[in-house]
Amino acid sequence: MKKSIAVLGLGKFGKSLAENLYNMGADVLAVDRNAELINDFSGKCTSAICANLAEEDEVASLGLKNMDIVVVTMGSNLAASIMSIAVAKEQGVPVVVAKTSSERMSAILRKVGADKILDPEGEEGVRSARILLSSYTDFFELGDNLYVVEMEPKGNWIGKNLLQLELHKNHGVVVVAIREKGEQWQFIDPRKPLTAECNLLTVMKKETMEKYRES
Repeated sequence: MKKSIAVLGLGKFGKSLAENLYNMGADVLAVDRNAELINDFSGKCTSAICANLAEEDEVASLGLKNMDIVVVTMGSNLAASIMSIAVAKEQGVPVVVAKTSSERMSAILRKVGADKILDPEGEEGVRSARILLSSYTDFFELGDNLYVVEMEPKGNWIGKNLLQLELHKNHGVVVVAIREKGEQWQFIDPRKPLTAECNLLTVMKKETMEKYRES
């Protein structure tokens, strides 16, 4: 099922993210206050809207409640970022992601409701797009063919333990560690059932990562 994602702000990072999300098959709403930029970008997303994201009424009129994810990319505009996050959360958006330009800004955006913070200095648009369109929380390359991937457990994994799942044998996934919500990484007990509240640190081949991203 396609994800519906709004990208608010079309700076260099926002444009890269929105275009990559669209190319990967997502329904993408792109929003910026620059009408000329919106006109030029309209063929690279599902829909493009010109709006002042610092104005509550204009943000509220975007229909963000229909989005699976809202990404706020105005790292240099704190007022617009705060307004966009606040309205998105008020409208019930499940996941609101925000670009930051400093640790202090990250703290502020989390306080107003951002679920995840993106640091574009360490994440290119294509990498961020892959994360948003998957159950992955983060990943990085380990050589040419292996990836270390932080991911949520698949739905049919929950309630089962690693001995039952045999992830390496059946799926080519090696679980290195586990982290319950709000806790530190721990070595995993292979007899302990997985929960919906945990994240897994895994190692897998590139083709395995792509398969799980698309599923």
